[in-house]
Amino acid sequence: MRCLGAESLMFIMGYSVVAGAEGRLLFGHDSFGNVCGQKNSPVEGAPLSGKDMTLKKHVFFMNSCHLEIRDGRLSPTALCVSRCPEEQLDTLEEVQLFANNSGSFLCVYSLSSINYTQNPSADSLCPRLPVPPSKSFPLFNRCIPQTPECYSLFASLLINDADTLHRLLSGVLSGRDTIFGLCVLALALSLAMMFTFRFVTSLLIHTLIALVILGLLFVCGVLWWLYYDYTTDLSSALDTERDNMICLLGFSVLSVVLTAVLLVLIFILRKRMKLAVELLWVTNKAISSCPFLLFQPLGTFAILLLFWVLWVAVLLSLGTAGVAQVTDGGQVEYKPLSGIRYMWGYHVMGLIWTSEFLLACQQMTMAGAVVACYFNRNENDPPKRPIRSSLSTLFCYHQGTAAKGSFLIAAMRLPRAALACVSRALGGEQRSAWSRCLPRCCFCCLCCLDKCLCRLNQKVYTTTAINGTDFCTSAKDALRLLSENSSHFLSANCLGDFIIFLGKVLVACCTAFGGLMAFNYQRTLQVWAVPLLLATFFAYVVAHSFLSVFETVLGALFLCFAVDLETNDGSSQKPYFMDQESLRFVKRMNMLHGARPLRDRSPVRNEEGTELRPL
Repeated sequence: MRCLGAESLMFIMGYSVVAGAEGRLLFGHDSFGNVCGQKNSPVEGAPLSGKDMTLKKHVFFMNSCHLEIRDGRLSPTALCVSRCPEEQLDTLEEVQLFANNSGSFLCVYSLSSINYTQNPSADSLCPRLPVPPSKSFPLFNRCIPQTPECYSLFASLLINDADTLHRLLSGVLSGRDTIFGLCVLALALSLAMMFTFRFVTSLLIHTLIALVILGLLFVCGVLWWLYYDYTTDLSSALDTERDNMICLLGFSVLSVVLTAVLLVLIFILRKRMKLAVELLWVTNKAISSCPFLLFQPLGTFAILLLFWVLWVAVLLSLGTAGVAQVTDGGQVEYKPLSGIRYMWGYHVMGLIWTSEFLLACQQMTMAGAVVACYFNRNENDPPKRPIRSSLSTLFCYHQGTAAKGSFLIAAMRLPRAALACVSRALGGEQRSAWSRCLPRCCFCCLCCLDKCLCRLNQKVYTTTAINGTDFCTSAKDALRLLSENSSHFLSANCLGDFIIFLGKVLVACCTAFGGLMAFNYQRTLQVWAVPLLLATFFAYVVAHSFLSVFETVLGALFLCFAVDLETNDGSSQKPYFMDQESLRFVKRMNMLHGARPLRDRSPVRNEEGTELRPL
């Protein structure tokens, strides 16, 4: 299954390299099929194509003050020039002088500069006079007019000259440096949060909860303030500002709902913070037996970052894939290839599946290391290199288990996205209450099922590490263990996961606030809602990659406790694998949840030990 998915993604990657032309989006292009700033291949039927534009890196629109959109494209002729005219040119003589002095020709390539004032067709082949002063805009490599009366019209048509996908891709591309900086910020915050959890105390837990509450309230306030600022200072000529305002409203409502839900949960669980401290203390003790577990997410993060960069590059290439068509005037237009939108859908599926597969490999590696250290009778002879041994076992025997678990999550999230899109497409107050309520109920059910699958997959990976069974067998054993021990282990595991989730939320909030401050200064020429959403999503995934060390170790420990209690009874013949501190912690959980008491562990350790029987 995983091989088939990898082959499909490789096919899409190769197709994007062959058919895509991200240079047109990144560097800009003229009306004759030439990408500015590089050498070009000729287009059949276009005599002015195939020119060497290495020294001409800027796009100049001949009639920048008189732009129009026809059939979703800019109507005037665009040229590649070496320098934008920084002073107003009132006559053709001045245009000719500017070309001779700077080597930047503002008329069509077929017209020589010596004929600017002699050719009778110069009026149609040269820009309309006067030529306004302009300068290059660094994000798009376009010559932007500097006169106020031209700038507003030019900016609105330049940004709105393509469909929504093109504007979103342009926003992602222009904000790539900010996105990268936010990913680095998320990495630093995740590392700080991970080492903070290593020295957890009751005061630290309360401080973390206070920071999460303040962070959520602060982000909510900033989002609503920015939305109010947009509504009072909105340029009606720019679609980008309207798109940003709509996305800000959605972000604001979502942040309020998330804040309210988390505040209610924190209020309900406020009396169990002492148990949460003990949970993280037991987890830290297990990590101390294999301290290199803390550095394992660094490799996962590096691989994820490399994959995300590659994924964005392929997406940009797919967005520019098109067939060159020559119009009557010798100009070149690009028609999108048929079926390209289906590739976008599969490409999104590949993003979710591959990301979840890499995270699943991390979870299986850590679970295998925890299991090897836990089920070890001889304390004087701990297992050597448990992480490397677990990783070797994963790649030799259990890649199919990780692929199946990650595919189930990806297959569950795509219907959620499709259902949300269908619900928005069929939106309208004219629909009945049932037709509006049914998609929302299905969406909520899919969300709950997705969360259950994520939790079940973690247990399946641990059961696979214990018994070496396949995915289906491990899932059956894990479900049985969870059903038998749901009274105490499951509730305690949920409490620990909630505290760790608060750490992830804090990292995402700090990254989102940094993104809001950075992107808000580019509100006019950038649809920054999508880059902000991508940066926040990447920040949460990065935080999940690091803090999942505690989450995975905690879940693996609880499953090891359950297997240990089922296999052994604490007698001298069958002593527990857990130590005295862990045994006392399990007893306190049993007393808290009213489960049956455990027998005291015998002080005599069986160095030979009773081997763990298959479930």
